Amino acid sequence: MANTTKTKVGIIGGGPSGLMLSQLLDLKGIDNVLLEKHTRDYVLGRIRAGVLEHGFGELMREAQCGERMDAEGEIHEGFEINDNGALHRMDLAKYTGGNSVIVYGQTELTRDLYDAREKMGGNVIHEAMDVQPHAVKSDAPYLTYTKDGEEYRVDCDFIIGADGFHGVSRKTIPADVLREYEKIYPFGWLGVLSETKPVNPELIYSTTERGFSLCSMRSQTLSRYYIQVPLTDKVEDWSDDAFWDELKKRLPEDVAARLETGPSIEKSIAPLRSFVAEPMRYGNLFLAGDAAHIVPPTGARGLNSAASDIYYLYHGLIDHYLNGDSTGLDEYSAKALARVWKAQRFSWWMTTMLHNFPDHPDYDQQLQRVELEYLLSSEAAQASLAENYVGLPF
Repeated sequence: MANTTKTKVGIIGGGPSGLMLSQLLDLKGIDNVLLEKHTRDYVLGRIRAGVLEHGFGELMREAQCGERMDAEGEIHEGFEINDNGALHRMDLAKYTGGNSVIVYGQTELTRDLYDAREKMGGNVIHEAMDVQPHAVKSDAPYLTYTKDGEEYRVDCDFIIGADGFHGVSRKTIPADVLREYEKIYPFGWLGVLSETKPVNPELIYSTTERGFSLCSMRSQTLSRYYIQVPLTDKVEDWSDDAFWDELKKRLPEDVAARLETGPSIEKSIAPLRSFVAEPMRYGNLFLAGDAAHIVPPTGARGLNSAASDIYYLYHGLIDHYLNGDSTGLDEYSAKALARVWKAQRFSWWMTTMLHNFPDHPDYDQQLQRVELEYLLSSEAAQASLAENYVGLPF
């Protein structure tokens, strides 16, 4: 094939995971090519997570992409749980030696990574269509794709699949090798983004008889709110006024009274699922982020779990290329999955504790109730929550 490129690492997917790995490797002089099927504007148009754990912030700084995050991100040392009108603060810093989380929108983080790749002259190819990994079990894997009607090939040592849940990477692993675990929750989150001042300095997770809600933010002028809705609901069923009215009913009266409302600039319903694919390595193909695992957004683990994958991959590739040691790559799947499953447990726990499950038997509902009561009354339980929420060590 005439249009052939040779590189060390081929990366599929131009979201935060792929961009961060590409940036980190370039800083160490490790050549890589990143393929993204969408345009940069499309990628930046996706509204996603906004709570970064402590270790994610460190990784952004190591990638030399943390300047704007540190200047504009909101440092949160805790958050509130609203239990049917009563607010209880979870003090993250108190139980983690002063650690915190950073509230900084994924769109902004992705923009910072794109800018850094551009500044370094990184090889990021947009609108790369029909991307396909080949010969991943061999010592000479390669990628093919088409762009503007022409066919291209990328020869590489390793392929990183950071192409999301619906991407091609996971599908490359044979069905008799791949094992998938999945839990579908019987509700979704209706989310609204609005150019309004956040209702509270810190996030508010609410559990009420009407259902769950979350008051979050992207900045001091951009708020993100969610309410639990049945899976049968459609976005068209919810006007802005109906959303604000329902949200207010799920907040303490004093919080609802100061809620600033306005037109939604984005509105969507996200179904909640937990998903893990094993193994995360097949030959010289490595899965990362949503390609391998999905969590409900309740515990803010999704993007952060992807960051831990990138941390392990980055250090494994550094050791391989700079030190001749492949141990990190050989242990990648086991190490990444150990942390992934802990994030799965935490997200599942937060989700089951705070949401309404109308079909649950009375016994399960009583257990759910006492789980929350125990958390709110126990410093040991709050310490466990704080440890997980700011991020377990890599």
